[in-house]
Amino acid sequence: MKLQPDRSNVPTVTGVGPGWVAVNGERIEHSLIFASDGQRIEWPVRSFDELSVSHFEALSALAVEVVIFGSGSRIRFPRPAWIAALAQRRIGVETMDTAAACRTYNILAQEGRSVAAALLVEPAV
Repeated sequence: MKLQPDRSNVPTVTGVGPGWVAVNGERIEHSLIFASDGQRIEWPVRSFDELSVSHFEALSALAVEVVIFGSGSRIRFPRPAWIAALAQRRIGVETMDTAAACRTYNILAQEGRSVAAALLVEPAV
């Protein structure tokens, strides 16, 4: 699926498919975190079952209002312990499948919101 903004000066998801996302036209085949202010962090996780508190700690260091968590090909909610550090810093977390997370991130970022996307990119089958 191709996602194309009208205009943007923030990192934008320009496409998503099985086993990949594209950010500003760059095809990425692994999980990642990126924010509307340009920060980008590699996220060393290949499946939802691998996730732990440590995978979400990097998110609590970001200066954002909300994190959009893309949980892979289907929606799966993070355990409360995983996102406790975000709640303590008053950072909201919205969970959806990765394709929906990409679309939602684009809308919020283009509205000028301080937002990050944490996208679980599962290997294509």
